Amino acid sequence: MRWRGINHVEFSVLDYDASVAFYDRMFGWLGYRCFWTLDIGYRSTYYMARFPFPHSYIGLQPAKSGGKLSHEARATGIHHIALWARNRREVDAFHAEFLCPNAVPVTDAPAEYPVYSPGYYAVFFEDPINGIHWELAHIPRLPSLGAWKRFRQAVKEQEKQHPEWGGSAMKQAERPLPGRTGR
Repeated sequence: MRWRGINHVEFSVLDYDASVAFYDRMFGWLGYRCFWTLDIGYRSTYYMARFPFPHSYIGLQPAKSGGKLSHEARATGIHHIALWARNRREVDAFHAEFLCPNAVPVTDAPAEYPVYSPGYYAVFFEDPINGIHWELAHIPRLPSLGAWKRFRQAVKEQEKQHPEWGGSAMKQAERPLPGRTGR
């Protein structure tokens, strides 16, 4: 069972030192810890939210080629990375206290996105050095009744726009995947 989700993600960055400085500030604000900045055959810096317990982590290393990413171009590759927020207040505070004062490009200000999940609340922004698109999102464990109503209404609106779904977004969304063969 893949109960922990992703093991780690590493990004190749254009200006390693400037990127480490930016991500030190960003991840520091969010309460992450840097647990590795070494050169053992390649330079790398790693950040983890729940250090020292084994958990998903994010790494940086110098790029050998390429240019700044463009989220708007929707080129092949990672579209964006979403980080967990503790609550809506953290999303709003991150926007007001980190993104805006540091002139970090915000592509979508903090808002509720009821079509994603009941109570889904997020801000979207870009790494100003590399163009990596990020999201800080909160999904409540126990959404309010109002959040469930807004979710259901948003899903109904999508179902109207997609008659090919046969009136059921959930059947469309939750499709079975093939399992292992030879069991």
